Amino acid sequence: MAVISPTAVVSPLVHPQWPSARHAAHNAATPLPAVRMPLSMAAGCVLAEEVLAQAPIPTADSSAMDGWAVRGESPWRVVGSVLAGRTIGPPLAEGTAVAIATGAALPPGTEAVLRSEGGALDGSGLLRTVPGTPRPGGRADMRPQGEEADEGDVLLAAGLLLTPPAIGLAAAGGNDTVHVHRPVAVSCLVLGDELITRGVPGPGRVRDALGPQLPLWLAALHTGPVRLRHVPDTLEGVLARVTAELRTADVIVTTGGSARGPVDHVRACIERVGGLILIDGVAVRPGHPMMLAELPDHRWWVALPGNPLAACAALLTLLQPLMAALRGRPLPRLRRVPLAIDVFSPSGDHRLLPYRLTPEGSASPQAHGGSAMLRGLATSPGLLVIPPDGACAGQIVDVLPMPW
Repeated sequence: MAVISPTAVVSPLVHPQWPSARHAAHNAATPLPAVRMPLSMAAGCVLAEEVLAQAPIPTADSSAMDGWAVRGESPWRVVGSVLAGRTIGPPLAEGTAVAIATGAALPPGTEAVLRSEGGALDGSGLLRTVPGTPRPGGRADMRPQGEEADEGDVLLAAGLLLTPPAIGLAAAGGNDTVHVHRPVAVSCLVLGDELITRGVPGPGRVRDALGPQLPLWLAALHTGPVRLRHVPDTLEGVLARVTAELRTADVIVTTGGSARGPVDHVRACIERVGGLILIDGVAVRPGHPMMLAELPDHRWWVALPGNPLAACAALLTLLQPLMAALRGRPLPRLRRVPLAIDVFSPSGDHRLLPYRLTPEGSASPQAHGGSAMLRGLATSPGLLVIPPDGACAGQIVDVLPMPW
């Protein structure tokens, strides 16, 4: 593995304020290279170039309803039928009609579409049963060629997230593939010899509460493939696993090991693989030991604390902005909400607190908001961002929303 050139060394941000850390994580990275991808695989990706209509939508004048295409006045002589996907029939003569299905191309000469519930057949032909509709020359229930888009129109702009409706629109415009920023491949390494992955923990052991979450968080952030492994708390074990994962991963995410305790090896491993720490701790509670490092070959390491709520707060602080940058997306926007009660910040740092909304629409911190707890976060719509000097009841504060 190549080592970053000493000329690239920059001074890390040491315990920056929370807003600065979040912006720095987003500014650190640029979008991953663009690839062409089938529509069936592109949901959740971000467009690297605009998507054009390859043909008009619809491609021909078509019926918006089941019924009859008619020309002239009632009664009409029914001369055939046109189904969706079939060849356009011959032009309609004055006083004639054809049965037609929704989406079928209208025969030339069609003046109106009579809905199936608006007409009836008898011995004299097709009669209008709802007086006044349709009138010859009316366009109700007819979709003109190019009504939604003309050939060459921009359907989707570069930088747009490909949602299911966006995928459908690209397909409607005749596109089979799209040019998107490559999905981010992530490897999650859960550190901690005290952790167990099944059953009830005994004395001195802790049930892993982060491993089950991380792939779901990353899915909500629209990453690509995610691998999750549990790694022993040894320098050699962590280093070997990171070295192996960097063969394919764009981002390494670790939980635990980011402080300076006797079994915290993240810093040493970052140095061993030639990485540069860009953010070394953040002035926020919980989650202050979080780190962001740039690794060789434009890869990244986000180190989350081991306590569950602290790790989730760090994930939203550093990992979410980094992922947005790698995917070509803007920094996720904060929301705003009034506080229901006074909230203090004894540490003098920003606080990120799970909250609940009162019936009046103001926010109150949840109980069970300690750094090792998840009970408050499990039912919270996000995290309140309390400034270092606290906030008073009625004050409008930022909210870091959940990504789902």
